[in-house]
Amino acid sequence: MTRVAGVDEVGRGPLAGPVVAAAVILGDDVEIEGADDSKALTAQDRTELAREIHGRAAAVAIGAASAREIDRINILRATARAMNRALGRLTVAPDHVVVDGLPVRDLEWEHEAVVGGDAIVHSIACASIVAKVCRDRLMTRLAARHPEYGWERNMGYATREHREAVRRCGLTPHHRTSFGLLQLELPFEQNREEA
Repeated sequence: MTRVAGVDEVGRGPLAGPVVAAAVILGDDVEIEGADDSKALTAQDRTELAREIHGRAAAVAIGAASAREIDRINILRATARAMNRALGRLTVAPDHVVVDGLPVRDLEWEHEAVVGGDAIVHSIACASIVAKVCRDRLMTRLAARHPEYGWERNMGYATREHREAVRRCGLTPHHRTSFGLLQLELPFEQNREEA
């Protein structure tokens, strides 16, 4: 059996929170019915599928990189770091690594990149679901500590609600300052006058 680790990440674009990656190795003939791109599924479907993936896969592991790491090394390197952490935590060593999207320059594992991989490679689709469920749970927990930002609804993405909360309340330690958030704190008229 060739042990293929599918790897995917979630959270590259938000204004707040970590980037989270998952690595999944499915055993021989293991197919998780309904597993598809995590963005195409409901939250309840993702949660149920993640539970099944954890129960039936040969190995599942998660890695993350914090907002501070993202600010320090940039989002692309932080994404690779999260993927490296996920792959390094697998309890079964992969023979082959497949990632969604383009080749990941700082990935420490030899890998194959598949554009649209979450729709083509089953283990990538499973990794997408696991990563999304993990990150959503984390953002919901952080929302309890920082309720002003609506993270339980927007998961840290740049929704109007979130942007207005940043203007009103300022930044938390979980915000990515390298994502231009400091500009959000200034009124639009002030930005235009300084330009």
